[in-house]
Amino acid sequence: MFAYIVRRLFLMLVTLFGISVIIFVLLRVVPGNIVDILFDAAGFVDPADKANLERELGLSQPIVIQYLHWIGGLLRGDLGYSYVSEKPALEEILPRIPITARLAGLALLFSASIGIPLGVISAVHQGSKLDYALRVVSLSGLSLPSFWLGLLVLMASVSLFGTMPIFNPNPKTWTEAFAIYAVPAMAVAFRSAALTMRITRSSMLEILRQDYIRTARAKGASEASVNYHHALKNAVLPVITVIGIEAAFLIGGLIVTETVFNIPGIARFLVEALRWRDYPIVQNLVMFIAVVVVVVNFIVDMLYAAIDPRIRFGD
Repeated sequence: MFAYIVRRLFLMLVTLFGISVIIFVLLRVVPGNIVDILFDAAGFVDPADKANLERELGLSQPIVIQYLHWIGGLLRGDLGYSYVSEKPALEEILPRIPITARLAGLALLFSASIGIPLGVISAVHQGSKLDYALRVVSLSGLSLPSFWLGLLVLMASVSLFGTMPIFNPNPKTWTEAFAIYAVPAMAVAFRSAALTMRITRSSMLEILRQDYIRTARAKGASEASVNYHHALKNAVLPVITVIGIEAAFLIGGLIVTETVFNIPGIARFLVEALRWRDYPIVQNLVMFIAVVVVVVNFIVDMLYAAIDPRIRFGD
């Protein structure tokens, strides 16, 4: 197990290094940079002024030197300065991380607490009217984009209450914070819950056909014990994989939702930074999302061994 963990940690470092190179190169390959954008907006181009600004921002250096400066600063905890606000990138990014984390965490909680029970119910009542109704709901969740649901929620709020939900970055109580994040989180969680439900249903149906389930029933175990103790415990592994992937996806996948609900999280900030070619912000935000994805996948693998004793990561 120790050897496996060491190999995985080494692979994580190699993966993050590759991602950092790809991020850096792709940003420079895309035509135009912030200097071009600023001079185009001014309506004229003075080659001397443009060259001075590029030199000041370090954009005139060879791409390898630029990369080494960035990755060296990243390892030291120096994320550089935003080209737009001229503030340290860390000061721009840190306040936005908790906002997106709360939204993603609440959406994930809604997704798991709704999707897993409904998936079990649908599998246990396979072929019934309830099963068909739940399958229609899950297909609807996978088909309807979250930003469309968000817009419907905003229009319904205006129609019914004459106003729309306003984001407050400093809620006074946890109930106020829950109310602020609950609506956009539910809009995001609908699709995720539908996916979790379908995976849970498929996994449960496969487990319910196993011999040991029939043996448990033959020994007189109750249906609740068979379904929730024997079946669900073994059917949950694929569900954990989906939840882990969704958790990683939500951190960077809330761009449209944060825009629709005017939430100043990192996903929306990333789009704004891309528009202005704010390299320090984009590079560091994408690296942060990459770290979250890699770490979550590692945690999911470790949970496999913790939940199912039959799984062992050996040599």
